[in-house]
Amino acid sequence: MKHALTFFIGCCLLSLQLLSAQTDQRIYEIIESVDADRIKKDVQALVDFGTRHTLSDTLSATRGIGAARRYIKSEFDQIAADCGNCLEVFYQHNFFPKGTNERIVKDVDVVNVVAIKRGKKNPNHFVIMSGDIDSRVSDPADYTSESPGANDNASGMAGTIEAARVLSKYDFDNSIIFVGLAGEEQGLFGGKGLAEYAQKNSWNIVGILNNDMIGNIKGVDGYISNKDFRIFSEPVPVTESEQSRRARRFYGGEVDGHSRQLARYVHRLTTTYMTDMNPMMIYRLDRFGRGGHHRPFNDAGFAGIRIMEAHENYTQQHQDIRVENGIAYGDTFEHVDFDYAAKLTAVNAITLASLAWAPLAPETVAIGGIVQANARLKWSAVEGAGGYKVYWRETTVPQWSHSRHLEGVTEHELDGVVIDNFFFGVSAVSKDGHESLIVFPNQILR
Repeated sequence: MKHALTFFIGCCLLSLQLLSAQTDQRIYEIIESVDADRIKKDVQALVDFGTRHTLSDTLSATRGIGAARRYIKSEFDQIAADCGNCLEVFYQHNFFPKGTNERIVKDVDVVNVVAIKRGKKNPNHFVIMSGDIDSRVSDPADYTSESPGANDNASGMAGTIEAARVLSKYDFDNSIIFVGLAGEEQGLFGGKGLAEYAQKNSWNIVGILNNDMIGNIKGVDGYISNKDFRIFSEPVPVTESEQSRRARRFYGGEVDGHSRQLARYVHRLTTTYMTDMNPMMIYRLDRFGRGGHHRPFNDAGFAGIRIMEAHENYTQQHQDIRVENGIAYGDTFEHVDFDYAAKLTAVNAITLASLAWAPLAPETVAIGGIVQANARLKWSAVEGAGGYKVYWRETTVPQWSHSRHLEGVTEHELDGVVIDNFFFGVSAVSKDGHESLIVFPNQILR
């Protein structure tokens, strides 16, 4: 009996050790710090500018996108002042002449508002959270009509400001960017401009989390939920080489590009730390036939995903404000659920924090074991990593289901795990348990 009790206590202690190794108390603190009332305040302020159409007034102090972006910058500036100038805040400009597309009906300076929290170890490695500044009504070229854009996308923009407030209190190894992107409704021009700016300045973007509509819980189909949300991600990079495409026929990896790994990362963090939430991974770039403001970053080769509500109400999106057949149309303030917006803001904030505390991902992961009983993996060492995790899953399973933590090595053989029957990946792990994105094998061991 004594031995059994000792064994039981030992198992309990081991379980507690494993649990503590897998979680970080700071993540729970971040979740608790997100304030729905502050998000509500920022949404109201953005709605009060009347319209935030990309082509709207830029000179007025009270109306139009110019007033909106000055408000956003002032909020970032205040956060920076409160944290001892821990944020670098600036406008990033992108000029597009009339006729660039059918929605650019006059010359326009598309202006993004950027706030950077520099990493202490890797200041040129960035994780990004973005919201969209602009709004629109039914006619995308109508830049004067009332367009409150409370949910689309004051909610995502307010969430981005709130995440900056919360995360400004912490120091990170990698840099975090909080950005309001303009020009989304006119052709994703703000994202295009910032992606080009990132390339010009040799930014290493670990991933971007684009937030569009994070405040509605009542779907047009009648479904109501304050727990569900969607994570959109494309399967493989559009910039991959023809050689990579050919290799995939033989090695697999159709759903294992870096954007898809970023989506899985968000899913895993959410289910670990926010157990009341239901993240839904959508295997698609965006909603059917559409493309969000993460797409320009995907086009440039960066990992990027879209986070948004699961149940949309189309009567409250891109609509002239009116009542028709008893239905009130318009994206107005009263339809935003701020507690829900706070939850999705927290999802973003913990992802940013975990990636910013994590080591960089291994540059190369090689795999071998063809016609053998064991799969072999070898990966490049990562400076500052406390260890590594080898992952594997059955080929039809959406999430990584098996893993093994390793320290002091850069190769490992999985006994009895046949390479033909599984997919594999490797991440780098910090000493306090934060992981990089998982890297799918990109080399073959012969």
